[in-house]
Amino acid sequence: MTQPTPIRRVPRHLHTALDLAARGVPVLPLRAGKVPFGNCPTCRDNVCGGRPNMKTPGPCQCPRPCHGWAAATVNPAVIDSPAWATVWRQAEAVAFCPGEAGVTVVDLDHADAITWARRTLPTTRTVPTTRGEHWIYQGAMQSANAVRPGIDIKSTMSYARWLGPGTGTMTTLPDVVRALVVKKPSPVLPVSVPVQTGGGECRHRTPAYLERGIAMAEQRIREATSSIHTAVYRTFLAVLSTHGRCGCLTDAHAARLFAAAQTKGESPRHCTDAWTNARTALGM
Repeated sequence: MTQPTPIRRVPRHLHTALDLAARGVPVLPLRAGKVPFGNCPTCRDNVCGGRPNMKTPGPCQCPRPCHGWAAATVNPAVIDSPAWATVWRQAEAVAFCPGEAGVTVVDLDHADAITWARRTLPTTRTVPTTRGEHWIYQGAMQSANAVRPGIDIKSTMSYARWLGPGTGTMTTLPDVVRALVVKKPSPVLPVSVPVQTGGGECRHRTPAYLERGIAMAEQRIREATSSIHTAVYRTFLAVLSTHGRCGCLTDAHAARLFAAAQTKGESPRHCTDAWTNARTALGM
């Protein structure tokens, strides 16, 4: 007697992810805390080179969902692959890359932020969240956190939880939203510690490799949601271990990392201490 073919049970979040990908929306799984799964050992601290964006393949060819937002994909063979199967069973939610989907999410985190948006921004598609609303506009832009109290902009090089299609008609991204990320000159203090050691052989394959490393480090700091001191120190440590011995890392690069840390509430002194401690740990 022929045995019946077992029915495969597809995890709920995997089903949602495949449906979104079929509509051209790049997706990735989120673990508890609404954050991406951590990099695998091969990709830890982006020693593999990372992935610069969704359209240009980077040096990393890891089959797992590594590199945060850059893991998002529309490829069903990747989404439903054995390498992703474990994380889907552990996943708490599905996220998508707004910028790569051609949209911008204005994340309104509380009632005051929603009130401001209703008075200031043109109406568009709206999605309820746990504490507030997502306002979704057609068009991509630079992402930024805390552009106003309780308001984040999620678009390029970022991710947002998928909470459903929402209601209302999506309108074109207005200039008033783009203007939210234009800030006055930062009061960040100059870097007060030397960053160059020199004398070593440069291992950077291209100038873009260093730039990508700094950009991803800034993103990692800005997306930290807890243990900010630790996140800043570990990011400084990773940057210095990869780029700090050949003389290519400059004061300007360090200043960018300090600025990202200060947007998360770190003081200039804390930044300097974390940088110095990271250099000491690496014997620099």
